[in-house]
Amino acid sequence: MHLEFERDIMEIQAQIDKLLDLASRKGIDVSNEVVVLQGKLRELKSQTYDNLSPIEQVQVARHPKRPYTLDYVERAFTDWIELHGDRSFRDDGAMVGGWARLRGRTVMIVGQQKGRNMKENLSRNFGMPHPEGYRKALRLMQQAEKFGRPVITFIDTIGAYPGIGAEERGIGQAIAFNLREMSRLRVPIVSAVLGEGMSGGALGIGVTDRILMLEHSIYSVISPEGCAAILWRSAEHREKAATALRLTAKDLFEQGVCDEIVPEPEGGAHTDWDLAAANVGDALDRVLGELSALSVDKLLEGRWAKYEAIGAWREA
Repeated sequence: MHLEFERDIMEIQAQIDKLLDLASRKGIDVSNEVVVLQGKLRELKSQTYDNLSPIEQVQVARHPKRPYTLDYVERAFTDWIELHGDRSFRDDGAMVGGWARLRGRTVMIVGQQKGRNMKENLSRNFGMPHPEGYRKALRLMQQAEKFGRPVITFIDTIGAYPGIGAEERGIGQAIAFNLREMSRLRVPIVSAVLGEGMSGGALGIGVTDRILMLEHSIYSVISPEGCAAILWRSAEHREKAATALRLTAKDLFEQGVCDEIVPEPEGGAHTDWDLAAANVGDALDRVLGELSALSVDKLLEGRWAKYEAIGAWREA
């Protein structure tokens, strides 16, 4: 699968593949032609991905082949032990968590997980956590606090599940409770936005000391389609909404919401999962090293100051 703006990139890649196939079948030397085309391909990829519009960034963030939380866990961490359940209702497949090691450091991981096919998406609820998912997340964070271990959260959701059952079991309260408790968690806590971080569903595991965003990820109070439907009464205005929301990693870094942009492989994280995971692992290891050097009081003071500085207002 390729996106609309990748059409020219795919055409050059197809030419390269045809030449390599011809060389293997007929023993023809096409190395010079391949080198020229590969140079054009690199240049075109660089030009294309360095100049994506906000709505194109949204498309990359939602790419179905983009790596999800467990793909990063598998590649960047070791000794993964998944934990289940909120000790109240049930286990939520849309929210995963457990112990792991990052470069020798024991950490607690909590993250939203989507599925790759219909069967997986049904079990993962399309990456939209229920209240029990957020309660499980908080249970694991508090367990990490008990043992003095840092927490890493991976954000990748279109939002918390908006169904009747979720409302009956207190989805709003579960998220609000997480915001309060995360703000005073007495261990380092870092979040990384992997794909799309939408609405309170993302924020429910996003109150952290540092917010990292992958280069082509997005983070917003609402999706472009939802914003367009409210403001312009039609989702057809999603391109205008995406621009107005300023939801890209670059926009949020400039606004002081995002603390660091993690570079992605050329062409997006979906083109090279291993390199994407290595980049994320390097960034998390460095940031956790910095935070672990702080006292608990300094850690909490910095966390409060971070969120008090976000946004602007005027008193009349």
